Amino acid sequence: MGLLDRLEAGIERAVQGTFAKHLRAAVHPVEIASNIRRAMDDRAVASSGRAIVPNLFVVELSPGDFDRISPDMKNVEMDLVAAAEEHCEGQHYQPAGPIDIVFEEHDDLETGVFRLRPSKASRPRATGTTGQERTVRPTPSPTPAAAAGAAAPALGADGPTRPHDAREAAPPPPRRRVNPADRPWLDVDGERYPLMGAMTILGRDDSADIILDDPGISRRHSELRVTTDGPHFVTTVRDLGSTNGTFVNGERITSTHIEDGDRITVGRTSITFRAGRK
Repeated sequence: MGLLDRLEAGIERAVQGTFAKHLRAAVHPVEIASNIRRAMDDRAVASSGRAIVPNLFVVELSPGDFDRISPDMKNVEMDLVAAAEEHCEGQHYQPAGPIDIVFEEHDDLETGVFRLRPSKASRPRATGTTGQERTVRPTPSPTPAAAAGAAAPALGADGPTRPHDAREAAPPPPRRRVNPADRPWLDVDGERYPLMGAMTILGRDDSADIILDDPGISRRHSELRVTTDGPHFVTTVRDLGSTNGTFVNGERITSTHIEDGDRITVGRTSITFRAGRK
């Protein structure tokens, strides 16, 4: 058995156990694992003697497939992460950060059909986006009659008791996870780099969040900050005292806000900023 055959068998063993319970007649586990492996092979980029590969994989599933694996989502994710790590070890790849799997439900997909979106993110797990992604429906407000009933005083042994404040008793609204596709991202030579954290450093140093193999770039060259303005993301790029400067649309900057489609130039590298999914 050759190396690729052994890797295929290893991947199948790693993911078959958990997935088989949920996806017998739908998406097959080896299909997803094989697509992750293929995405790594196709997008491996040499940098400082290393082959850097994507580490964030968004798996888009049909509603039926999504519901099928939801009860055991974390175990499914762990199996796929283990399979991806095994492939990296076998091929001597360096993931761009911790390997992470995110599942999304998409109504336009039929049962048994899935899409894979690979990208590079240095600290994907720090944002809390690991695991299933689904729109959270708001909890319906109580009807006037129910609200009036809840506010009625209760009688105790010593007379009326103070009713509980409905606002104090109500649970906090569920927190909606941020879909990585909605986050701003950078296009560097066709590679997608989501800006998953509040701050992202560009540079040649290993400590940078996005490492660029360009001798004209300083070790820590530029900083991108992502904040929120209501439902919108606001992104600012700032030069970190680099030798050759940071340019936005051809103009050298110290710090400036950037919009969708703006071109950032550092050294000889041109980067296109994308504000996220419309």
